[in-house]
Amino acid sequence: MYSLLCKTLPFNTISVKSARGISLTLFNKKQTIDRSKVPIINENELEEMFVKGSGPGGSAVNKNANCVVLKHKPTGIVIKCHESRCVEDNRKIARDKLAIKLDVIENGDESVEAQKKAIMEKKNAQKEWKRKKLETLKRDWIERESSFKP
Repeated sequence: MYSLLCKTLPFNTISVKSARGISLTLFNKKQTIDRSKVPIINENELEEMFVKGSGPGGSAVNKNANCVVLKHKPTGIVIKCHESRCVEDNRKIARDKLAIKLDVIENGDESVEAQKKAIMEKKNAQKEWKRKKLETLKRDWIERESSFKP
């Protein structure tokens, strides 16, 4: 029954999931991001410090040590995170930022950020093409309509 149904469909739209957790959809316009090359951060390679924060928020921010400074020992990358008043949130955000930075350094054009940027550029190019096409069609229609007026 399933094979018969697939044969009758004009396009194969079967979704395949690999062992690494990458979702691939055949003949689908939605692009997926390959996160299999993102480096895994080992906690033994990190040096974590908590320092006093600064900026808006009053004495609750300026007196408490809720700013996280995270240093990756092998590369020497230092991330300072003070986006939240909560230390646990700042620790998670700092680790996420470090993973993104390491991914960009290690993978370059194949990093998650580069893939997102390429997808956005492609979307913007398609939008611009559609906009220009619509503009041309409108201009042609106006010229056609104005030529028929008595």
